[in-house]
Amino acid sequence: MTHASYPEHAEDVLGQWLEWRRLGNAALVMVTKTEGGAVRGMGALMAVSSKGDVAGYVSGGCVDADVVLHAGTCLETGEAATLRYGVGSPFKDLPLPCGGAIEVTMFPRLDEKRVEACWADLVGRRRAQLVLEGPMGRVSAAYRPKLRIRIAGRGADAIALAKLAQASGIAAQLALRDSDDVQIAGSLGLPEVTALQTPASLPLMDDDAWTAFVLMFHDGDWELPLLRQALSGPAFYVGAVGSRRTHARRCELLSDAGLHPDQVSRIRGPVGLIPSMRDASMLAVSALAEIVEAYHSADTSAFATTALVILAAGASSRFEGGDKLLAELNGQSVISHAASVLSGQPVARRIAIVGPGQSERGRELAQVGWSLVENPDASDGQGTSVSAAIDHLQSVAGVENALILLGDMPSVPDQHLLNLRAAMTSGVPAVLSRAGDVVGPPVLVAREVFSKLQGLTGDRGARALLEGLPGARIVDFEADHHGLDIDRRSDLAAKRSKSEA
Repeated sequence: MTHASYPEHAEDVLGQWLEWRRLGNAALVMVTKTEGGAVRGMGALMAVSSKGDVAGYVSGGCVDADVVLHAGTCLETGEAATLRYGVGSPFKDLPLPCGGAIEVTMFPRLDEKRVEACWADLVGRRRAQLVLEGPMGRVSAAYRPKLRIRIAGRGADAIALAKLAQASGIAAQLALRDSDDVQIAGSLGLPEVTALQTPASLPLMDDDAWTAFVLMFHDGDWELPLLRQALSGPAFYVGAVGSRRTHARRCELLSDAGLHPDQVSRIRGPVGLIPSMRDASMLAVSALAEIVEAYHSADTSAFATTALVILAAGASSRFEGGDKLLAELNGQSVISHAASVLSGQPVARRIAIVGPGQSERGRELAQVGWSLVENPDASDGQGTSVSAAIDHLQSVAGVENALILLGDMPSVPDQHLLNLRAAMTSGVPAVLSRAGDVVGPPVLVAREVFSKLQGLTGDRGARALLEGLPGARIVDFEADHHGLDIDRRSDLAAKRSKSEA
């Protein structure tokens, strides 16, 4: 007897695929194209075991059974296949009611290490990408970690939200004020329950960019410490229950306690899409809906108010022969690799700083969507390029911060840049990167310190200035080689060797 389940997140489907693969064999099915309306988006996954067991889904039930049958055939033949359903499909008896079309690719043979690496990134709360070779060419999909909710509260409201999150497959960490509530939560099978002891000894916080924090009780002694803790971290959502009057008073107390106005303004209150919910169950639905909306908005617009700046005006004087930024690396120029960061993310601006006579660099950058700004003083050092970028951005509306990148750093992962963005909470002036013992670019800079970067000269002025700002943060690269730049031919050879390894 076969078994079917409907996990939605890539972490769960890939985990099941890995388990089945270790026991025998399994096919992985991916939605590789959508047109018009579609129940599932690009990258949606399904795993099908050699016994016919299924985890995941690719439609609302319209074509899943047929996909499972074809996946079984692929397992028997060992050949991958791409099928189209809906408009333009040969399967006329399987229309899609939404009126669109989807293409799904079935992979009966995959590099287990590649799948496991993607799964491990998601389990480790990191963004992940899965790149597969299919019959129609290479396909790829990007995934983010699961939504997680951290709740601090007392009474029915906190427990109702935790129950609803659990029923929705969302991990919820519950910190409760009263011992009776702790016992009730335990009797309901809620897995992560902590007893709050004193406001001076809060449980350790492990929020990340995919964590929402909700305060669900009223107690002046507890509210300020809990909210200050949450606001010091990268949670994409911070909310607190209470009336508008209660929330206004709460914000006033936080401001009096020294929190920056931008930090205080992060707090959503009263929580929920529908105001003034007085039943715990309805408040839970309203709050969860608001959190889910914020989770999706945060993911699609993390850099919507960020200007990307790539410094590409250096003289390339230490590179033995030729222009290092135009040197070939894995089929593309070094500058093309560096300029490809966050290519799928909406950003406020993409500004490239080039020097006089560097038209070929400019052409390569313009081809991939970067606007060019010439720095006539490039020979006076990298600081002048930073200054030129800031001069340009000062008059651009809607830019709240600038992400400064180097054109000779071709291996910076998007995940690292997202980690920088998550670390720039309200009141943080700058976030720098660290590879080993070296601190430097990429650097994320808040608009409030733009003026400090104007008039810079030399090569080290910006780094020293930003690192010395009160409240500046440092984020480590996950691998030191991601942060290495190319100065000499030997650096380029090392990059090529690392890519081939």
